[in-house]
Order: sequence, then C-alpha cells, then structure tokens
Amino acid sequence: MTVLSKFLSLETQGNGEIVNITDRLTEIFAETGLQNGILTVFVAGSTGAITTVEFEPGLVNDLKDLWEHIASSSDVYQHDRAWGDGNGHSHIRASLVGPSLTIPFVRGKLTLGTWQQVVFIEFDVHPRSRELVLQFMGEA
Repeated sequence: MTVLSKFLSLETQGNGEIVNITDRLTEIFAETGLQNGILTVFVAGSTGAITTVEFEPGLVNDLKDLWEHIASSSDVYQHDRAWGDGNGHSHIRASLVGPSLTIPFVRGKLTLGTWQQVVFIEFDVHPRSRELVLQFMGEA
C-alpha cells in the first residue's frame, strides 16, 4: 500500500464561489501511477468546503440561493458578535458541507459519475489563498 500526499493551490474570490477542481485532481492523480485505492481531498480551514455537483450554471446559482435560505448572510450570528468579522454564515455553510471528500479509484480512474464534478466552495467573505491536501492511498 502506497500513501502519497500532494497539494492543490487555489486563489478564490470569496462569497460562495464554487470552483470546479475535477480536471486538476485528475491530472495530479495521473501523475501518481496508482491504479486502485482512494483519494481524500481536504481543506484546512473552517470557511471552505469540498463536495460533488453537476457543475453547470443553473445548479451553481441554485446552490447559492440555497445557502441564502439555510444560512442567510444578512442574519445576525453569535460568531460575528464575538469576532466582528462578518463571516458567521460562512462557518455555518462550510460546516454543513464539510471539509473533505473521499473518492475511490479503480483501474487508474477516479470513480466519478458522468455528470459528477468535484468542487471547492469558498464560503468566506473575502478572497483567499487555499491549499487543499490530496492524500492518495492505493496500489500501483
């Protein structure tokens, strides 16, 4: 069993930006030479999240509307009262989606569905530099 750690750097615009990272993950995965195992994608931070979606404009807008319904940016949050940084909703949203995703790979291919893309969601209110941790565990 081989364990490889790689990193993926992103520059985000903030405010719910959804970044399709599927192609970059596929390129990095191809460099590993692994055939069967799992890839875990993780963001260190409490205002970013990783998930899968059908990455198309309608769904991207639907998700942004959903976040406003679930954790509105105009609501008052205890976090904002304590810290004054205006990103209480960002923490709530990121907590609901989560900081990591595990993707199996079989015979040298990530096992994503036809319309399934891996995305990073930047929930913070400011642009950020992010470094995602990619950990591959598998066999060649």
